[in-house]
Amino acid sequence: MVSMIFSDCSSSATARLLPLSRQHGVVSLSRLAVGRLHVGPPGRCSPSSRTLTLHSSTSPSPVVTASTATEASAKVIDGKSVAKQIRDEITAEVSRMKDAIGVIPGLAVILVGDRKDSATYVRNKKKASESVGINSFEVRLPEDSTEQEVLKFISDFNDDPSVHGILVQLPLPSHMNEQNILNAVSIEKDVDGFHPLNIGRLAMRDREPLFVPCTPKGCIELLHRYDIGIKGKRAVVIGRSNIVGMPAALLLQREDATISIVHSRTKNPEEFTRQADIIISAVGQPNMIRGSWIKPGAVIIDVGINPVEDTKSPRGYRLVGDVCYEEACKIASAITPVPGGVGPMTIAMLLSNTLTSAKRIHNFQ
Repeated sequence: MVSMIFSDCSSSATARLLPLSRQHGVVSLSRLAVGRLHVGPPGRCSPSSRTLTLHSSTSPSPVVTASTATEASAKVIDGKSVAKQIRDEITAEVSRMKDAIGVIPGLAVILVGDRKDSATYVRNKKKASESVGINSFEVRLPEDSTEQEVLKFISDFNDDPSVHGILVQLPLPSHMNEQNILNAVSIEKDVDGFHPLNIGRLAMRDREPLFVPCTPKGCIELLHRYDIGIKGKRAVVIGRSNIVGMPAALLLQREDATISIVHSRTKNPEEFTRQADIIISAVGQPNMIRGSWIKPGAVIIDVGINPVEDTKSPRGYRLVGDVCYEEACKIASAITPVPGGVGPMTIAMLLSNTLTSAKRIHNFQ
């Protein structure tokens, strides 16, 4: 057996990413590892020898069907298309709210330090906000800022009536207490959904969180938009991070699925995944979930986004998910691609949460 690092990761714009590193010819960009999982040799996901042709579906849902000349393949769950549809819906609602009561939703983002990946995420959030008509507020603080300085800006945004959502870009510098800072965000403006009261309400029956974390919310929204039934299904979530894995499991449970969580201490994880009707994977290991792990007809939501070496690419790498797509698409009934699956949904859900907050604060229906 070969030990593989098993880490929790997300395509969420708030994902904590490590620098690129090379191991066994694979470029890895992932969360901090939380343990080891024995899964056998990792290897490369062998590309199919057949040409993959994409055809537009006649379904009203934005489904793209991938097929080869000799065998049927899974429906492609097109997150990019669904996210655009959601952004168009948000644009219309923001305009209606502005015309009716003169209020424009506002999203504030606090960035501490000069990490290039974090700066890119913040820039993308600002661009997305402006594209749907949401006002964007941005604070950039130097790496050596104090925790009190960050808390002061959070307090100011909590009290600012023009701000309806507050997002603190993670990771924070190591000298700051992340829990103290995230807990300081008003629960009514916690559009990232990380406040412990929101997570607690999500976990309790007959309670409703004000906000749900964006990436898992996007996963469930994709299932809904493609009319994929959840009630009564067996679902396996791979990874148990606070950002994706645990809230995804809680959301599936709320939808009356029967849940198993596979994590770094799970023995024989493929025995669990082979029973799953729905798999949500968020571990940050390229091509870890092979075709042999998957039950025929299962639906796969792949949250992982991992760069692997590709000498044919101008960038020297390409992005793949946690799931070996070339194998899985021949077995699953539906699957999200990487990129273009869950990733675009994360920011769309952030914008949706911000609009919801503004409507709630101003009692606008």
